Amino acid sequence: MLHLIYNPVSGKNKPKKSLEKAEKLLVERGVPYEVHETQGERDAQAIAKTLTESGEREIIVLGGDGTLHEVLNGLDDPALCTIGLLPCGTGNDFAERLGLPTDAEKAMAKILDGEAKPIDYLEVGGVRCMNVAGIGMDVDVLERCQKGKLKGKIKYFISLLQSLFAFKGIGLEMESEGRIERHEALIAAACNGSQFGGGIRICPNADVSDGKLHVVLVECIGSKWGIIKAFMSLLKGTILTYPATTEFLCERVKFTPDTPCTVQLDGELYKDLEFDVALKQGLKFYY
Repeated sequence: MLHLIYNPVSGKNKPKKSLEKAEKLLVERGVPYEVHETQGERDAQAIAKTLTESGEREIIVLGGDGTLHEVLNGLDDPALCTIGLLPCGTGNDFAERLGLPTDAEKAMAKILDGEAKPIDYLEVGGVRCMNVAGIGMDVDVLERCQKGKLKGKIKYFISLLQSLFAFKGIGLEMESEGRIERHEALIAAACNGSQFGGGIRICPNADVSDGKLHVVLVECIGSKWGIIKAFMSLLKGTILTYPATTEFLCERVKFTPDTPCTVQLDGELYKDLEFDVALKQGLKFYY
């Protein structure tokens, strides 16, 4: 039995059309399924928790990165579960990293005809994260997005421009596998996926099944011109070649900011969450 967790407000008109296409194919192929429609915030998490606690294992997400994030955190035991994704959110960053079709019928066919494969995910202060976890300028951008009235990917771009001229960096201590370093960071990110914010490629080298965290730290070098150059590198997807960027692989990393701050996980904001990141394995995903 496939259980479709459907977020009707994930993207403009796309979820409803995606559900219709998915159901049409499932009916044609005689595949048993149930649809579970979310009604509000954290509803997808609660539905996933109820289903998996009762022994259900096959979950298909109809939504974006936020809905996927909720479902991941609702799984009773990720090592026993399999997830599929029909991307119909605003950004769909993780789906794009996996190369999933944006057409729901093609995405569902890929699930029905394919085989689920092992995939990594992150655990950050006890909260699961599928794509990218970070603090710094990315959080400042997301907070501006929440306050703004614009919709779609344009809101990310406008918020990024605003943050460019207002954000001043975060002092933090980074600890990973026996080493401790001080940094003044523009962005500090632990990545499973490669992009966030509707297509901003923070870590093009990220591999969702290599058993490693990809850590990216961009130093805040002080001058506004330096931040602008880092911003341009982000937009071009070349942040790893920016001189003030450090990238390394590990299995665990902890960032301790000088003052408590908000952490973003898959684009969802968590205030005062301990930014202690560990790589986890065992979940299976259709991709």
